[in-house]
Amino acid sequence: MNIRTKLLIFIPALLILSNGVSFFIFQSGKTVQQSYNIMLERVLLYKEIAAQTDRNLRSLNYYLLDQSEPSKEAYLREQQSMMKLNDTLAVQQTSPAANLFVRNYRHLLNTFVEQEAAVLEARSEPNTLNYVPLVEELEATAGFIRDEGHQLIDTELRYYQPFYRQIFIHTEAMYRYGAIIFIVNTLISVVVAYWISLGISKPIQQLVRMARSISRGNLQSKAPAFHAKHEFTELTEAFSRMQADLQQLMEKEKASLEKDRQLKELELRALQNQMNPHFLFNSLNVLSKLALLEGAERTSDLTVSMSNLLRYNLRKLDQPVRLRDEVEQAKEYFTLQQARFRERIQFVTHIDEAALEVFMPVLTLQPILENVFVHGIEGMESGAIVTLSIERLKEVVLITIEDNGVGMSKETRKALLRTDAGAPSARQGGQSTGLGTYNVFRRLELFYEKEHLVDIQSEPGQGTKVMIRIPLSGKEELHVSIADR
Repeated sequence: MNIRTKLLIFIPALLILSNGVSFFIFQSGKTVQQSYNIMLERVLLYKEIAAQTDRNLRSLNYYLLDQSEPSKEAYLREQQSMMKLNDTLAVQQTSPAANLFVRNYRHLLNTFVEQEAAVLEARSEPNTLNYVPLVEELEATAGFIRDEGHQLIDTELRYYQPFYRQIFIHTEAMYRYGAIIFIVNTLISVVVAYWISLGISKPIQQLVRMARSISRGNLQSKAPAFHAKHEFTELTEAFSRMQADLQQLMEKEKASLEKDRQLKELELRALQNQMNPHFLFNSLNVLSKLALLEGAERTSDLTVSMSNLLRYNLRKLDQPVRLRDEVEQAKEYFTLQQARFRERIQFVTHIDEAALEVFMPVLTLQPILENVFVHGIEGMESGAIVTLSIERLKEVVLITIEDNGVGMSKETRKALLRTDAGAPSARQGGQSTGLGTYNVFRRLELFYEKEHLVDIQSEPGQGTKVMIRIPLSGKEELHVSIADR
């Protein structure tokens, strides 16, 4: 259960419980208050009727003595008020114990009204005092009304006294229950709040410890494990992905630094194997001109080929070249070797001109050709054939260098293709430029950032075929950064 769901469930539940208890106590108090108000209204009505009876009697006596029109109007107003109170009493809801008393009380009120009418009728007769006894009876009736009102009040109070005592007991119990529920609700709220806050603060503390560990460079720190599925689970997964990305980024950075280091090492090896090349290049130019002046044209051509070969080797190793330049360099190299081996070797080319514009690392083909002569066909007395084939396929340019020499064993072939184990010392000897096949294969991987670009097919006594696949995409610019190389 996630944190949002917990909050949406427990907080409304606690509010509903608290509001329910409060509403129950409020309704209980309201019921008591309503019952008390009903009883109080009847008691006040009884007292108001008694007081209105006295006022009505006074206004009548004043009218009997004054006989003026204002006094008559005052009396009629008081009488009308009394009749309204009597009607109000008729619609009032009374207790069962007071029903009989209420009916007698209303009869007294009606009797009082009738006696008032009799007094007025007797007073209307001229020169008579017959109304005086009727007034005395009217006053006695008014006294009965007061006494009956007091008796009604006592009856109502006696009837409602047990009821109110029970209500008060029930109310006190509700107050106790309410206090208990309030305490329990408070404890539940504290426990739930602590549980939810612990579910928030504990994962945060674990993530903070993990973040501090990562900030100190410990990318192997273990992410905290959460049993429930909530927001911190997603945050932890994000932390883990960030940690994995950082590890991957550092591995890439280490690989890039390793590439730079290996490239510098390869350049240093090439530089160490060049014996004062500028002096040698200038000397070969002098020898070529001298041979031409003396009429040794073959010697001059070979000297020019050697000079071109040296000129090409003077290129910077961090600058890629076109495949066309590599092919021309290979032809110059073969010219020099053919002067040495003469008819013992034959150089065959099958070249697709459309494939020669692809870029590649400098000095790629010549070390492989050197390896062919040194280890493949040098011991053959005749019939040696070296074939260079270049063809453009759908996604790659396929370069094939094949010879019919002594071949190699399966172990030697695997050792040549292992570019991840470092250059064996055996590959650095011989008459090569010092780059060797290992360096060529490794530089190809660094240059194109791909593996398995080279394949070798060979069996002892059946020759060797080296196949290089140059990607057509990804290395189209002439100037490429060191990291890419």
